[in-house]
Amino acid sequence: MSVRTLPLLFLNLGGEMLYILDQRLRAQNIPGDKARKVLNDIISTMFNRKFMEELFKPQELYSKKTLRTVYDRLAHASIMRLNQASMDKLYDLMTMAFKYQVLLCPRPKDVLLVTFNHLDAIKEFIRDSPTILHQVDETFRQLTEVYGALSAGEFQLIRQTLLLFFQDLHIRVSIFLKDRVQNSNGRFVLPVSGPVPWGTEVPGLIRMFNNKGEEVKKIEFKHGGNYVTAPKEGSFELYGDRVLKLGTNMYSVHRPVETHMSGASKSLASQTQKSIAPNPLAKEELNFLARLMGGMEIKKPSGPEPGFRLNLFTTDEEEEHAALSRPEELSYEIISIQATQDQQRNEELARIMGELEITEQPRQSTSKGDDLLAMMDEL
Repeated sequence: MSVRTLPLLFLNLGGEMLYILDQRLRAQNIPGDKARKVLNDIISTMFNRKFMEELFKPQELYSKKTLRTVYDRLAHASIMRLNQASMDKLYDLMTMAFKYQVLLCPRPKDVLLVTFNHLDAIKEFIRDSPTILHQVDETFRQLTEVYGALSAGEFQLIRQTLLLFFQDLHIRVSIFLKDRVQNSNGRFVLPVSGPVPWGTEVPGLIRMFNNKGEEVKKIEFKHGGNYVTAPKEGSFELYGDRVLKLGTNMYSVHRPVETHMSGASKSLASQTQKSIAPNPLAKEELNFLARLMGGMEIKKPSGPEPGFRLNLFTTDEEEEHAALSRPEELSYEIISIQATQDQQRNEELARIMGELEITEQPRQSTSKGDDLLAMMDEL
């Protein structure tokens, strides 16, 4: 497992979330000023300096539910509200889109180009907000600083860590199904055509060498694909041609998007329900979540401007049906953070909970650490 994976996972999933929200805001004819405020508030929160500092610390990936809680808070950082079914669908679309991008990356290092494509698109959303643009550019600088010197082997480890995170997710997405890049079982179709990775040759030739390193024989073979040489390498600079299209906005043209559970995902849900083994990272995950949320500045709606609800489904009836039909084990309930011991941490969590408007009553605990473990029971 790579300890440098979390920033790439968070930023790419966050980019996909913004693409989807932008598309739904336009589809529901939300007034332009409100839509801009929502995107600006979310992006400003997402790229908060303290939050990014915490995110870029070397650390292992945590559970999908822990990360899902962060995205739930992020999506509600403005005047927009999503109910449980729409939030579930949003997270499904985010994760499946980035899983597809990771699978199709020609080289492990190209996951960085995918990230830059997301950042380039995010900067377009906030092109009239120089302060937030500076935040995004600062994150770009951090990415270049941290990942610019990594070896091919380290990027391969990052790719493997991402694929392990997405391993059991096989949710069908209508756009992928219509474009025939996803099968009915939720698994993606890998292409056998197009440009090969930069710095490599088109397959079809075997070279043989003697013990002196001299080429003595060539054999051609049919590879069954339709490959071409890559025209050039994508730019890793702040501005430039990324060449790779993975990570760009596939919702820029209005297309209705639906998600469906595949049989494999339903089977996984039943296996998850049967598994009652305790999570050895329980305390660490909650501490991670507390630190991460401590760096997030959630802005409370202020002034007379009313909030509004965004629906990721075509109708309210579809949203209600999705909420009822989704397997309980695959519905990401929000993690509640509560604590009554360890005064210093309690004060920090109390401040965070106050900002996030969590109103649940705290439990009583008899020993230090019991509260964190009790919270993990809700995961």
